[in-house]
Amino acid sequence: MNTQSLNWSSLNYHYLTGEIAEIRALLQLRVGNSTGGEPSEAISQKIELADFPDDAPPAIARLCETFNLSTFERRLLLFCLGAELSRSIGSLCATLHGNPQHTYPTFGLALTVFPEADWQALLPVAGLRRWHLIEVSSGSELMHCALRLDERILHELIGLPYRDDRLRGILMPLPALNLGRSLPTSHQVLQTLVLNWITGQPRDHFCLQLYGEDRTSRLELAQSVCATLGLELCRLTLDSWSADLTQLNLLKIVCEREAILSRYAFWIDYDRVAKSDQSQQITNNAMIQWIETLQAPIILSQQERQSWGDRVGYSLEVLPPTPTEQIHLWQQVLSPSHQNQIDRLVSTFNFNSQTIQAIGQQAQQFGNSESSSALWNTCLEQARPRFDGLAQPIHSRVSWEDLVLPEKELSVLRTIAAHVRQRAKVYEDWGFAAKSRRGLGISALFAGASGTGKTLAAEVLANALNLDLYRIDISSVVSKYIGETEKNLRKIFDAAESGGTILLFDEADALFGKRSDVKDSHDRYANMEVAYLLQRIEAYRGLAILTTNLKDSIDQAFLRRIRFVVQFPFPDVAQRTEIWRRVFPPATPTQDLAHSKLARLSVTGGNIRNIALNAAFLAADAGNPVTMMHILQAAQAEYIKLERPLTEPEIRGWTEKAASF
Repeated sequence: MNTQSLNWSSLNYHYLTGEIAEIRALLQLRVGNSTGGEPSEAISQKIELADFPDDAPPAIARLCETFNLSTFERRLLLFCLGAELSRSIGSLCATLHGNPQHTYPTFGLALTVFPEADWQALLPVAGLRRWHLIEVSSGSELMHCALRLDERILHELIGLPYRDDRLRGILMPLPALNLGRSLPTSHQVLQTLVLNWITGQPRDHFCLQLYGEDRTSRLELAQSVCATLGLELCRLTLDSWSADLTQLNLLKIVCEREAILSRYAFWIDYDRVAKSDQSQQITNNAMIQWIETLQAPIILSQQERQSWGDRVGYSLEVLPPTPTEQIHLWQQVLSPSHQNQIDRLVSTFNFNSQTIQAIGQQAQQFGNSESSSALWNTCLEQARPRFDGLAQPIHSRVSWEDLVLPEKELSVLRTIAAHVRQRAKVYEDWGFAAKSRRGLGISALFAGASGTGKTLAAEVLANALNLDLYRIDISSVVSKYIGETEKNLRKIFDAAESGGTILLFDEADALFGKRSDVKDSHDRYANMEVAYLLQRIEAYRGLAILTTNLKDSIDQAFLRRIRFVVQFPFPDVAQRTEIWRRVFPPATPTQDLAHSKLARLSVTGGNIRNIALNAAFLAADAGNPVTMMHILQAAQAEYIKLERPLTEPEIRGWTEKAASF
């Protein structure tokens, strides 16, 4: 046969046809129907191994070499394959069994038909049964049980491999990262370390642990390592875990077999596994034992390093790209018109290489008129955290003009904004981060009575810096259950690590109160919560703002480690006058308002805003501009809420009817 015109699939098919013809001839010989003359056409025109390219042997040869099968085991595979593809082989089996219904191969037939008969091939630990290449039907006599080729192996031999159906929902494809682009320099160093380590390990079942705060950086490194080794990284998800030992053992074998056939390495994202209640913990322990015995290339991905006994041969921390590497990545993906924004982007956001690449592709579509703001808003959108109900976004359009404070406090707030804007220059360019990474977080404590402008100041800072502001829901964070508060706080800080977010812990004394003497276990765990918060606030690369009405209730350890403390005083008459001047929007119609008289009300800015808003509703309902009379009525309602009397000196000279209030 002319084989030069045939592709591999055709060569493989014709090769199998010839091999199955030999099996048929041996069966016919056993039945006694062999012609005894010239070989059949399929055998006479049989394609030989030499007809295949050296790097692309027939599927049966590759499979036998992969699983180290003997000549007899190879015959058994072809016997079972022939029974699937050739009705004549089934008829011959029925004749040899003496039963027209028994059209299937058995071990008994194979031992009597094939000259290379080897009893060891029947053992459960031998290649055919160890790897479930053939399936043995249930029955009392092993020699007479029906044999069937595993479907995954059937398609593999034909030359149409596919993923085993039993692994559906267990083996999942991973997003294809851009491996054509080189890794950041720090990750290239890690890849070299990993490859050097793997050189001394069994290629088919090494186990590597990658941990660190950024999952995408871990995945990018893992895929790059596997691509170098000629492996495909595939996620092994264990969300639906079975407690059936038989099913677990079968699953393990099928996974190992698939890793060999498809040259897979398994990516196990251990952080996805829930570890809440006791029953789940038992399941997790079983899963860990299962992973420890899985003979396949494994890369474990976790946020924090965990002990896995002897299974993990190498653990490596993978950090996001350094600021210098991020600058280089931005330079590669941004057009010349955006290059002047890079320092600000790196100062604010902490993106991995994949995210920077994606944003750069989006930036190419921006128009020239709004390209700078569009790029910034895209980064904000990409960094926007998911707090799972533990925090709520605050949206406002207030600016420095809306904030009335003494000059000293205003100066501190402007300094906070300068620290956030210039942190990349000071930390990286000027070398402060190189000396120590501890204490680089920017934190501020806003202390003062309710309504003195603490939250407003946080809103002003967020708008001035064009960052998102999130108020932490203290009631959702603090838990009576031991360890839950730290878990919630960790979710908050981890979610915000990409940057672009200001965290506002309102009424923070509930979280950051003074540590107490340890009298029982609750005191000890409460103090651990405080210590954990100290650590995360110092490490958080964004701006964290704490507000409190009671500064004295804040633990002194926090005050020492918080970079800025701003005391929001009760506004004096001059400040209240200025607040009244600014409280009504320009579109609000007003008439004959005496701001100096309104300033006699001894209330905070928050109360002034409530009074102004209430007065606006009263005026709108009456169809008139806002007047002193409307404000007087609104002030009376606000004072009732405050459980304070509206005194005559406060409203003297407001209106002719003021004396009646």
